Amino acid sequence: MTLSAAAEQLLREGDPQAALKRLQDDVRANPGNMKLRVFLAQLLCVLGQWERALNQMKLAAEMDATAIPMAQMYGEAVRCEAVRREVFEGRKSPMILGEPDQWLALLIESRLRAGRGEAAQAEELRGRAFEEAPVSFGQIDGQPFEWIADADSRLGPVLEAMINGRYYWVPFARLSTIAIDAPEDLRDLVWMPAHLEFANGGDTLALIPTRYPGSESSGDGLVALARKTEWTEFAEGAFSGLGQRMLATDAGDHPILEVRSITIGESAAAADAAGAADA
Repeated sequence: MTLSAAAEQLLREGDPQAALKRLQDDVRANPGNMKLRVFLAQLLCVLGQWERALNQMKLAAEMDATAIPMAQMYGEAVRCEAVRREVFEGRKSPMILGEPDQWLALLIESRLRAGRGEAAQAEELRGRAFEEAPVSFGQIDGQPFEWIADADSRLGPVLEAMINGRYYWVPFARLSTIAIDAPEDLRDLVWMPAHLEFANGGDTLALIPTRYPGSESSGDGLVALARKTEWTEFAEGAFSGLGQRMLATDAGDHPILEVRSITIGESAAAADAAGAADA
């Protein structure tokens, strides 16, 4: 028997708001059901009702200790969302790993200028950043590419990641491997668990935001549920997204929910040679 068959059906139909109303009724009728509260917390995250989501996570963890790791991990992600919003609004800078390369500093400054309404200067800085950013070649799910970038022009050569409770911009050029877990639950439509390996040899667990900022507030349930991506041209040839994140390569675009593995700095020929050597 499912937790809330009616709410799940409404989600399949692409109506998270109606699903929320039904699920809230189910929780009121079964206030001691921890799993229903976890379901509700995840749906509240989909809809960007962050404080309510935190409260439901806390209640679930108090009811059942097995929910504590979930509450800690995703509680940190919820708190990162406030910082993330400020970064995209140009009111705060993201965390970075180590000293920023010049192009990354330009890209961050571009966001800050945009937040001050200095559109022309912001675009000039963004253009310079993209020109100076290193090109990252490699493979995505075994398909070779000569370059990779986020399809959202505000990001381009960087990957958004939440690491140890902090919100980062990580250049693709600083990464060697990105391994992304397959989606299994509603929360994966908000953040994708991933394992990042760095070109310098370090590694970390991370959450990659599945959707672009503001998707949670969309009136289109399919956008909120990361089932589609909508683009808005904010400058000539520059686009910002809503809905599911898309990674762009010279070989095509890749919805983040379908991506499992990215290797950077390794060609298909090198990968084949390594495989042959291991055989």
